[in-house]
Amino acid sequence: MKRLVQLRPLRAKRTFGWAFAANGGRAALALAALFGALATLAPGDAMANPAIAQYDQPKYPADFTHFDYANPDAPTNGTLSFQNYNELQSYDSLNPFLVRGAPAPDILNLMFDTLMQRSWDELASEYPLIADDVEVAPDLGSATFHINPAARFSNGDPITAADVKYSFDTLTSPKASPLFNAQFSVIKTATVVDRNTIRFDFRHSERDAPLIAGDLPIFSPKWGMRPDGKRLPFDQIANEPPIASGPYLIEFRKNDKQITYRRNPDYWAANLPSRRGMYRFASIIFKLYRDHYTQLEAFKAGDADAIVEYSATQWARKYVGKNFDNGLLKRGLFTDGPAQMQGMLMNLRKPMFQDPRVRHALTMAFDYDWMNRMMFYGQYRRTSSYFEASPFGATGMPSPKELALLEPLRASVPPEVFGPMLKQPDTIAPNSLRGNLRVARDLLAQAGWHYRDGALRDANGTPMTIEIMDDQPGMDRLILPYMQALGMLGIHAHMREIDSALYQKRLDNFEYDMTTFIYPPVTIPGAELKRRFGSAAASEVGSENYPGIRSKAVDSLIQSALSAGNLDDLEAATRALDRVLIYSFYLVPEYYAPGARIGYKSTLGHPAKVPMSYQYEDWVIDYWFARTPSAPTASSTTATAATAH
Repeated sequence: MKRLVQLRPLRAKRTFGWAFAANGGRAALALAALFGALATLAPGDAMANPAIAQYDQPKYPADFTHFDYANPDAPTNGTLSFQNYNELQSYDSLNPFLVRGAPAPDILNLMFDTLMQRSWDELASEYPLIADDVEVAPDLGSATFHINPAARFSNGDPITAADVKYSFDTLTSPKASPLFNAQFSVIKTATVVDRNTIRFDFRHSERDAPLIAGDLPIFSPKWGMRPDGKRLPFDQIANEPPIASGPYLIEFRKNDKQITYRRNPDYWAANLPSRRGMYRFASIIFKLYRDHYTQLEAFKAGDADAIVEYSATQWARKYVGKNFDNGLLKRGLFTDGPAQMQGMLMNLRKPMFQDPRVRHALTMAFDYDWMNRMMFYGQYRRTSSYFEASPFGATGMPSPKELALLEPLRASVPPEVFGPMLKQPDTIAPNSLRGNLRVARDLLAQAGWHYRDGALRDANGTPMTIEIMDDQPGMDRLILPYMQALGMLGIHAHMREIDSALYQKRLDNFEYDMTTFIYPPVTIPGAELKRRFGSAAASEVGSENYPGIRSKAVDSLIQSALSAGNLDDLEAATRALDRVLIYSFYLVPEYYAPGARIGYKSTLGHPAKVPMSYQYEDWVIDYWFARTPSAPTASSTTATAATAH
């Protein structure tokens, strides 16, 4: 299985919305009675709160000491030796906010704190970090954050509202990756109110806008400043160690394959409730390998402390040996929340993919059942939704609320969206790949593609030729059988395997026909919908709209989701959107693993409770710890012996 793609420069963070908390704050306001009645607030009323949530109340009270999935008593020592954080096999930049270059592994997580910290065991909540409370205007048009006076950068300077504004202005400027401009596009302006107070005014009154502002990573204006006081242009800051706000510093770099982070002994937020139990390793070392097979052998030899496994075959057959037999190494299966959408996406900027019948035909040629049975040991489940394993995905027939959203769009959406949700093609008897290919052949013929002279050709005689691009060894086992099926239809398909840096460059510039891609899961859909599927992002280099979707219907349903006033409305909007996306056949849905497969040394421990939704690597890096003989361990309660099905 392909590992979860890290969209440079963003981490796969959960996307949250907001609502007022009933937990008090500097203003000590009692707000419980106001939930569900925001419209009754008189103009000018405002409420300051330490926590915000999109719907209902935040789980944790104002006096909470730590998140339930954190172990505040875990030792704060030892070294975590990790391998490739994502698919990058080398790095050449210490600036994770640029389009150019490959950033050092996990540098955004380890060195840059955000205004607020999201909870991993709620649908949508954030808690104080750099900001100790937030005041949201009753009309949802702005949010004012108060900076904790104790907040400090890594050089000891206090973090001020001016620094927050500088970070926002920089990340939304042309000098930063357009992914950040898209992420924070709902914010119109940032205004310094006083030394420790900043107000964000929003372009639209969207419920998740205050939490999008809370996601802002903060760094110092002194980063990149020369001794003469001149500052390098931000897009030229590549190898200057960040003056940032997070818990770690860079201790050592070795060429472009290794980096060591050291926990900052003066990290100001270590004892905040939102940080207690996090970042327990004194040092974190990343060693980057060229391929996963070498990574696994290095782990088995004891050269790494943990590894997240994305290959079913590797997990079923390769996690054996003397170090597993003697107990030095373990393997665990851990529960997970919403699943990613993984699929082989088609670039609609290519004329051959613009007809939905062609795209539908290409989905019919993918034999998931054979692959899962013969190659993946039955460990996967078929992906059938962009919101897989979550309440936001569509199932069965559309509800009345879904139909109310879809009916005005009837002329511009596939008619099938008004019927049952699409069942992905299978090859379980009496169905077969041959039967699916017959359906695909007929669809291609309807779209004007016919087999003649040894190839599938359009009316002009041009053959259909598809390059399937990838950057990960091992994906050929998935792609080659698919290419063979396409060959039966007369399609000339070939695979192009390239290194990760070139792959990312081509992805950013939309220079591909097809490629396997992963949309990271979210607990609550929000602003990322615009970045992934919105028409405005389709022509923006470096955006996340990789298929090139330009659909007024999709844009309308995205807006319905963003303006939803309650969970029922949000679920109706995302389910309607899911139907349109699935029936538009923008990608060939593949599969997902129902949980995390992690190999680790027995010297590591982890909290007893697994979060509801998390990125696997970040869970290990952020919350695991080096065990001592007296340290508690939860391995027996949350990890199970891995078996092949």
